[in-house]
Amino acid sequence: MNFIGDLHVHSKFSRATAKNLDLENLYVFSQLKGITVVGTGDCTHPGWFSEINEKLVPAEPGLFRLRKDIEKACDRQVPEACRGPVRFILQSEISNIYKKDGKTRKNHNLVFFPNRAVAGRFNQKLDSIGNIKSDGRPILGLDARNLLEILLEVDETAFFVPAHIWTPWFSLLGSKSGFDSIEACFEDLSDYIFAVETGLSSDPEMNWRVSQLDRMTLISNSDAHSPAKLGREANIFNTELDYQSIKKAIATGDGNSFAGTIEFYPEQGKYHFDGHRKCKVRLDPRETRNNDGLCPVCGKTLTLGVSYRVEMLADRKPHHHPENAVPFFKLVPLVDILAEIYQVGPGSKKVLGGYEKALKTLGPEFSILKELDANAINRAGIPLLAKAIMRMRSGDIHITGGYDGEFGVVKIFSPDEREKLSGQPLLFQVGASKNVNQKDQAADSKSPPDKTPPDQEIPKEIKKNSKKQVFKLNSDQERAVRFAPRPLLIVAGPGTGKTPYPDPENYPPRS
Repeated sequence: MNFIGDLHVHSKFSRATAKNLDLENLYVFSQLKGITVVGTGDCTHPGWFSEINEKLVPAEPGLFRLRKDIEKACDRQVPEACRGPVRFILQSEISNIYKKDGKTRKNHNLVFFPNRAVAGRFNQKLDSIGNIKSDGRPILGLDARNLLEILLEVDETAFFVPAHIWTPWFSLLGSKSGFDSIEACFEDLSDYIFAVETGLSSDPEMNWRVSQLDRMTLISNSDAHSPAKLGREANIFNTELDYQSIKKAIATGDGNSFAGTIEFYPEQGKYHFDGHRKCKVRLDPRETRNNDGLCPVCGKTLTLGVSYRVEMLADRKPHHHPENAVPFFKLVPLVDILAEIYQVGPGSKKVLGGYEKALKTLGPEFSILKELDANAINRAGIPLLAKAIMRMRSGDIHITGGYDGEFGVVKIFSPDEREKLSGQPLLFQVGASKNVNQKDQAADSKSPPDKTPPDQEIPKEIKKNSKKQVFKLNSDQERAVRFAPRPLLIVAGPGTGKTPYPDPENYPPRS
């Protein structure tokens, strides 16, 4: 079975998360995205674990589903085109803050459980060590190596994955508080680490440069702090739908069962480049080295990002490709694409309306971003969407890179390009579908440029007036004239002939 899994999320009990980040919304948004297996998040928190016990029931071995009465109520919020099964895997993230080798370490780690009994025993162990009630992601003064040992003592079928390993502040290999190797962190238990989470600010190609990670399966997850952020990154499985099959696929990294990952463009991640947010300074690793790691504005130490840290630990040149590497697909979230098209914020009503329209017409977000062809995407009737997605897939986009906690900004069209293109869907998609018959469309497709199709007449007054003009109407202008007896907005840039002049002498000079 081929399915997508997002295995690292949070709940409403974690700090800085949305109030609606509950099991019901994880279920709804998983369907909207096209996700089959989603992490529960925060199952070490007593309040959240209580909700898990109340609302989830066993499904396939080691996986859970919402109670049928809750599923039925939630399904009313999901368009028919997006509906599909959703399963939960017991998962939590833990923050380890401790001293080791004379340095303060801050690591985030993911733990996964095969059933509620194992999760319950693990929670009891942690409760005797620190406070697991104050935050969905508990902060423990516990060595990450010792946390792994506790997990294995509770049940060896549970497994452990270091989270977002390159993030500066809280990760295994981060510049601020991490280590230079897996072995330095986990010592004698390093062999039990068989996967790492690459994080939003890196992609597999960056990680392939670091040979110590060769034996690791590189997984990707959203680390969602709100339901809408689900699926920013995810994993593609081709295996049975159960806990042990998922664990085995990750442990072996076999391309037949672990089929790849879905990635953010790493430049869009908020720690990709180096920088100092307060001074609005963004630097790439070469520029950082030239500035001795200091902010050129205030002189303070820069936050060294993921790209810099990869360069520090890399022992291979860029673009190294391992023989058995699984594929990965870099995608821009649909709301970000719509925000770029509409030139408004991703949380605006216009974007959310376009998002709902696209999903109702075309199906889940991953299908739209990754699978549908341009003709199918055009069925949504959203101008420029198909073109934007085709560009995104080919990497023909520009991203102002993220740094020091600021997400990168995606640009798909230049302002001139958007102005030029934005009128075309209005003329040819909306107009043609509602006001031009099939015979007219066929004639249009065969007509040479700047000639009127033989079976369409230009109104006499336009013909008469056009003879007096130095500039004749081209085919696009003629289509606008013939559009129909209802309002039409024409969007066009300077010099496109919106206003013909009777005499070339009166034509305004070009700037």
